[in-house]
Amino acid sequence: MRDVRVVLIGGTSNIGKSTVAEAVAERLGFEHRSTDGLARHPGRPWRTPEREVPPHVAEHYGTLTTDELIASVLAHYERLWPRIEELISTAAVWLTADDTAVRDRVRAAGRYEEATEGERLLMDRFLARTERYRTLMVDAVDALGLDRVDTGGGRTVAELADAVLAAAAAQVRPGRGDGTWGSPFVTDEETHDLGGPVTREDVRRIMAEGPWAGEQP
Repeated sequence: MRDVRVVLIGGTSNIGKSTVAEAVAERLGFEHRSTDGLARHPGRPWRTPEREVPPHVAEHYGTLTTDELIASVLAHYERLWPRIEELISTAAVWLTADDTAVRDRVRAAGRYEEATEGERLLMDRFLARTERYRTLMVDAVDALGLDRVDTGGGRTVAELADAVLAAAAAQVRPGRGDGTWGSPFVTDEETHDLGGPVTREDVRRIMAEGPWAGEQP
């Protein structure tokens, strides 16, 4: 993997991207960064001990339909893509898990059983969007012949890191680059709240054009 300067780890929310990305970065001696810093999009709509749900995030999940939520996140990725495209010598691996595993992780993170009815509604909307997005993502990844790793099955973080590294190493093409590393890092594709939702104009445009219009592989 000496010609790879960036390993992009993608996948749906609560799939384990950050945990696996940190393990992969440690193995390679890379930095671990998140694409959170590249763009903004509403994040997870549940309280944690350190964070309350911002009003605009609650409004986003509380007022948009699942179709509108999907259009919103696709609009976010469409805007994010030019910055991702600037990353050179990139290996990309997508993490997946079945809907039950993701649902259990989200509900555990949001303390679903202790949540109010309104808080559960926001989590349910988030899950509906996440499940729809997972289906779209897996279909696109498989159609393009890209690598994906299932995080289910009780595999440890170390085993998942091994699988990601094996997939990334297999993508390296001989003769690429000059063999130098130059500020290498592992990035996990994730979206958290960074200041506001994608606009409703973006949502309407994406819905009118179709879910993958303008999207890049």
